[in-house]
Amino acid sequence: MDAAIAELQRAFLDPAQIASSRMIMGLDRQLVADRTYFVIEEGGAVAGCGGWSRRATLYGGDHTPGRDAAMLNPATEAARVRAMYTHPAFARRGVGRLILRLCEDAARAEGFTRLELMATLSGRALYSQCGYTDIEAIEDSRGGAAVPLVRMGKTIT
Repeated sequence: MDAAIAELQRAFLDPAQIASSRMIMGLDRQLVADRTYFVIEEGGAVAGCGGWSRRATLYGGDHTPGRDAAMLNPATEAARVRAMYTHPAFARRGVGRLILRLCEDAARAEGFTRLELMATLSGRALYSQCGYTDIEAIEDSRGGAAVPLVRMGKTIT
């Protein structure tokens, strides 16, 4: 996760924003406890990870303030794609697409018809290519420097 934040964001964020990103991003262990988190390995190395959630929190790690563990209603609310990271050595090799497909299939199987996520600027192109559309652009300053993010969504019926 740290390598993905540090290296893949470099073309989009300055060093202060990358440091701030570490404060607002990361693994939410609730995803692991809920069994909705995937790890992709290649040759014994972690190539990428990511998951989906039936809970209200849209993004952030264990250490991020403002998390909300409330359960979402599949009939009226969008499931969340969460904590997506690809190791830089495996970037642009289909790892992110595979994880997204796993998330979409699992959320659909639980009755969700829509997904939302909070994209980093480096991840936005992948999500757009996979059918996600912009909902709103925000800046998150909780880590010190303002980090630009884009909330995106997709219908998965």
